[in-house]
Amino acid sequence: MSAVVVEALTWIGTPYVHQAATKGAGCDCLGLIRGIWRHLHGDEPQAMPRYTPDWDEVQGHDVLWAAARAHLRPVAGNLQPGQVLLFRMREGAVAKHLGVLSAGGDHPRFIHAYSRHGVLESPLSAPWARRIVARFDFQEG
Repeated sequence: MSAVVVEALTWIGTPYVHQAATKGAGCDCLGLIRGIWRHLHGDEPQAMPRYTPDWDEVQGHDVLWAAARAHLRPVAGNLQPGQVLLFRMREGAVAKHLGVLSAGGDHPRFIHAYSRHGVLESPLSAPWARRIVARFDFQEG
C-alpha cells in the first residue's frame, strides 16, 4: 500500500474544519492534502493564504488547480492508489475539492474531507468519477 494511502487512512474521523490541517482536530479537503505533504516531506512548500469555501468561484479562477500544478506532479493513464484527485463539483464552476484515491480496480474508493462529515473514505462512484478534472502524485521527497 502506498505511503500516501497509509497516511490518508490515519486521518479518517478527523472533523471537518474549514482552513484547518490538523489530524484528529480538524481539516478541510486541502488540509488533508497539506497534512499528508507534511508527513511525507516536512514543511509545506508555501504559506497558506486565507481562502473561502467558494475557491474563487465569483472570479472564475481555478486557484486550487494552479496550486496543485505548482506543488504536485500531474499524472495521466490509469487511476492508481495514492493519486490526488481534483474535482469540479458543478459544470462551469471552478475545481474546488480534493481527495486521495485509496483503492483502484473494480471498486475504487477515495479519502476526502467533506463538509458536515469530516474525513471519510467514499466509493468513487460514477457521479464522483465524472467530476474528476485532474490527477496528481506527490513529488518525490
